[in-house]
Amino acid sequence: MRIGIPKEVMNREGRVALGPLGVQALVNDGHEVLVQRGAGAGAAMPDEEFQAAGAQLVDVADAWDAELVLKVKEPQPEEFDYLRDQILFTYLHLAACPDVAEALLNAGTTSVAYETVTDAQGGLPLLAPMSQVAGRLATIEGAHHLLSPQGGRGVLLSGVPGTSPAKVVVIGGGQVGASAVAVAHGLRAQVTVLDVNARTLAHFDDLYHGQVRTIVSDPASIRQELLDADLVIGAVLVAGAKAPVLVPDSLVADMKPGSVLVDVAIDQGGCFESSRKTSHEAPTFQVANSLMYCVPNMPGAVANTSTRALSSATLPYVRAIAAGGVDQAFERFPGLKDGLMTRHGQLLNETVAAALS
Repeated sequence: MRIGIPKEVMNREGRVALGPLGVQALVNDGHEVLVQRGAGAGAAMPDEEFQAAGAQLVDVADAWDAELVLKVKEPQPEEFDYLRDQILFTYLHLAACPDVAEALLNAGTTSVAYETVTDAQGGLPLLAPMSQVAGRLATIEGAHHLLSPQGGRGVLLSGVPGTSPAKVVVIGGGQVGASAVAVAHGLRAQVTVLDVNARTLAHFDDLYHGQVRTIVSDPASIRQELLDADLVIGAVLVAGAKAPVLVPDSLVADMKPGSVLVDVAIDQGGCFESSRKTSHEAPTFQVANSLMYCVPNMPGAVANTSTRALSSATLPYVRAIAAGGVDQAFERFPGLKDGLMTRHGQLLNETVAAALS
C-alpha cells in the first residue's frame, strides 16, 4: 500500500504520525512510505533518519496522494483540499469539529479516529498514551502559570517549610486525571480528585494511602473544592462525545485571584464554560480573575516523547490496515471499527452524529 505521512500544520505541533522505526517496519512489510520533508523535525527526527528507514521524502501534495494517510491531529482548513477517497487514520474529535466532519464527508474519505478505537477490555489504547502525556503536562503547565510573571497567584506547588503547598483539584479520574494526580502528588501539592465513579475514587485512596483526597463529583462538591483551589485540571472524557460543561463562569468568578484552570478536555469542546482553543504561542486567557489554559495539542510540546509513545501504540493497527484495508483490519482488531467515523460520504459514529445533530 502507498502510505503518506504529512507534516502537521497546527500551531507548534511538532509530533509526526510515525517515527523512523515504524516507517522501517512498514517498508519491511513491502509498503511504499512517503514522508513529507521536515515532518519529523519538530520531534528531533530528521529527514535522514526517515530516509535511512526506507521512506521517500516528498512534498506535501505527494504525502497526501496516498491510499492511507497517517496524521496526528485532525485535518486543518488548509488541508481540506487534499482530502479524497482514501483512508485517514488520526485523532479527529469530530464532535467538537463540525467543519472537519463536513470536509471528510464531502471528500468521501474513510476516516478512523484514534480516540475511539477500543481494545478487548473496552479501553482506549490509542488515546491512552497521549492522555498520560497530557495529564502530566497539565500539572507542569499549571504549575508554570501559577508563577507571578505568568499572571498566576505566585504559588509554588510544593510549598516550602513554614508554608502551605498549593491546592490542586483534578476533575475526572481517568488516564488524564490519574497522570495529573501522580505528578501533582509527586511535587508535594495538596491534591483532591473528583469523579462520579466510587470504584475509581477507591483506587486513588488505596494507591496513595489516603494522601490524596477523593470526593464524589457533583455540582455542589465541585463548587466547594474550586473555591479554595490554586490549580484546577479538567480531565473529563465521554468517548467520542462533547465534554460536559462542569465549571460555569459564575464559579470561576468566585475563585481565588490568580488561580489557574487547565482544560485537557478542550479537544472535545472543553469542560469549563468559557473554554476556547488556544495555542502554544498564546496558551492562556483571563476569565474573571483566573487564567484558563486550553491548548488542544498539549503533547505537541514534548513532541519526541509523544511521537515515540503514539507510534508504539498505533503501529500494529497501521500494519493491519496496510496489509488488507480497513475491513480486514476490523476482523483482526474488532475494536478498530469503533474508530470508524466516515465512509462513502456517511457519518457512521452515532455519538458524534448526535453531538452534531
